[in-house]
Amino acid sequence: MPDVHSRTRSIHDQKPVAVPKIGRWIGGAALALSAAVFLQILVTNENMQWDVVGEYMLNPAILSGLGMTLLLTFLAMVIGLLIGVVLAIMRLSSSRVFQIASWGWIWFFRGVPPLVQMIFWYNLALLLPEISIGVPFGGPKLLSWPTNDLITPFSAAIMGLAFTESAYAAEMLRAGIQAVNTGQTEAAATLGMTRWQSLRRIVLPQALKIVIPPIGNDTISMLKFTSLVSVLALPDLLYSAQMVYARTYQTVPLLLVATIWYLVLTTVLTVVEHAIERRLANLRHDRPRKAKGLFSFRLFARQQEVLK
Repeated sequence: MPDVHSRTRSIHDQKPVAVPKIGRWIGGAALALSAAVFLQILVTNENMQWDVVGEYMLNPAILSGLGMTLLLTFLAMVIGLLIGVVLAIMRLSSSRVFQIASWGWIWFFRGVPPLVQMIFWYNLALLLPEISIGVPFGGPKLLSWPTNDLITPFSAAIMGLAFTESAYAAEMLRAGIQAVNTGQTEAAATLGMTRWQSLRRIVLPQALKIVIPPIGNDTISMLKFTSLVSVLALPDLLYSAQMVYARTYQTVPLLLVATIWYLVLTTVLTVVEHAIERRLANLRHDRPRKAKGLFSFRLFARQQEVLK
């Protein structure tokens, strides 16, 4: 009769047998087949006209539209984030008036699509032929301008994109501010700091660390949202491509040119976003030290110095 030790040893000596994963193999084969078909279409379909795509990749009209797309993205994000910071602080204010005003702005601009906003701002002259500064309710006007002189396709595009971004950024920043431990603001108060000083030196730097990843995603989304400005005849990347194929009737190649440039830009932004996230992760775990490199984040370094 075998003893207990030999029976236990024989059980542990047995090698486990992997259960065949039929679903995984079928799914992998289906994906591989789909990828092969897609690549075949890209390579063998003559309607792609890759020679035309290469010809227009560095076309001056396309590059000009590319610059307009980058400018729209930059200005919309900067203005949207600045407004978002103010709105987030207003949402967290003890004043009910500020809270209601901030909530109303966020509710409206999150609910109205940016394309509708752009068209509305562009046609604002139909509602207000003149924009003036003066005493309200029929009082004297100090300054006035024709609305059509102020609201150009460019300004209408910036307003539509930036106001939409401000509503989303406000909610992200509010969540980031609320994620900071309230004990730190209380400690700052005991050190004699005002609410503004603690907000600027302690709370906001830590909140920005939390919200920078979603802000990076918003920047990538904003880059793609800029294609909406083509309805205003603003020469961004997509509209420039449309103007070219309207003359040459090479629709697919020019759309491929715009697609490739959008993919290049989003890839670059994704790489930058991941680099910033890694830098922030190092700042959370490393001891405070003098910041070096491209992503030095002097704002965060100052916050660490204050807390030392």
